Amino acid sequence: MRYNVRELLFLSKQPAEKAAELTMRGPKRGDVAKCRLVKLVVNFLFYFRIDEEEPVGALLLEQCRIRKEDDTGFSLVFVDEPERKYSFTCETKDECEEWIEALTKASYEYMRQSLIFYRNEIQKITGKDPLEQYGISEEIRFQTRS
Repeated sequence: MRYNVRELLFLSKQPAEKAAELTMRGPKRGDVAKCRLVKLVVNFLFYFRIDEEEPVGALLLEQCRIRKEDDTGFSLVFVDEPERKYSFTCETKDECEEWIEALTKASYEYMRQSLIFYRNEIQKITGKDPLEQYGISEEIRFQTRS
């Protein structure tokens, strides 16, 4: 996937849904755990050296799985590249659970499923499709690209 570097830098400076200093280990063999400022903005997970303003990297939280590793650790693994695993360690069990929940809810797919669920719930209660007022046709609703 291609990214516009300036737009990513701009996005990395936006207010975070969640941010903390975590211990992070990258996907390369022999990567050592390093303390990083980790910042969740929309569906990107940015990571920074503690004393720098520009991110070292960014992970797009699509087509990935978040797994709890132990009480204070979790990992991020990409579906298309299972060997590409990023590991994170938090200070506490509660903080770890908060990160897992926030990362899970950050993906487009999660938001899409939530929209479908709530649309159906509203339709059950009111008998009307809440998207009709916006002129969204039945044929194009919730389509995914193949």
